[in-house]
Amino acid sequence: MQYSLSVRIAEAACKTKLNIPFSEIAKIAAECGYSALCMRASVAGVQSSQTELEQIRSIVDQFGLVVSMVTPDFNVPQNNDQAPEALQNIEPSLHVAEVLGARMVRVCLKTEADITHAQRAADEAAEREIQLVHQFHPACLFEEVEQSIAVLKKINRPNFGLIYEPASLLMCGQEYAESTLRKILPWLMNVYVQNLVITTEGPDHLETWCLGDRPFQLLPYWDESGQGINFEQVSSGLEAVGYQGFLTVHQAEGIVTADDARAYAVRCKEWVDSLAP
Repeated sequence: MQYSLSVRIAEAACKTKLNIPFSEIAKIAAECGYSALCMRASVAGVQSSQTELEQIRSIVDQFGLVVSMVTPDFNVPQNNDQAPEALQNIEPSLHVAEVLGARMVRVCLKTEADITHAQRAADEAAEREIQLVHQFHPACLFEEVEQSIAVLKKINRPNFGLIYEPASLLMCGQEYAESTLRKILPWLMNVYVQNLVITTEGPDHLETWCLGDRPFQLLPYWDESGQGINFEQVSSGLEAVGYQGFLTVHQAEGIVTADDARAYAVRCKEWVDSLAP
């Protein structure tokens, strides 16, 4: 697999800006052995000028990295009611991907009515050889495995697929190991990893459509309590299905200094390396 570092690790809580300069994150990713960055609108998106996009691309190129995926709209990671609107006018998102050299764009579907827009957007993306991908995520059409597969079959586009994210599946009470990976294999295009444990009181909460409010606590990837994601099962499952794409360190950390970002990136890279068979 190819390892990607999400700019989310140093994103502010508002999800619209970074706490440290992007150039620092790019330098850290390259020096720590990552091959790619996962980009979000907090760095570059549909709100950015052509000059700004080209400047970000030059930093990516300077450090010998690629962009694994773009989430070029603020609404998509916020998973709000406006998140699916990007599908109705996908060209700006595709433009961001092209300038940054990415082949994947993250999107969001909330209702059955969004399926037609997803089909049209995927057709437009296919003309540019770009894939549209949807993360397993609470409070959208991709909460549960079987429902997600049904939606993918309705969309029925070869360049529309899934971001496998075991923590979201756990949040929604879904099986997330090899059996699920085999079910979603025809649509598996990207992998995100976070670690968490479902709790009784929080401190954090997410609303799901299938199970209601879910209190949870984020855990370090390398937590050894046995309460969070079983990453040995995740790793063996990915190996069993022959996945060779990007695996992105995606956990929100709110890092505010370059030194902390470097220490975290190093620790995460050591951790993902330890999972390799």
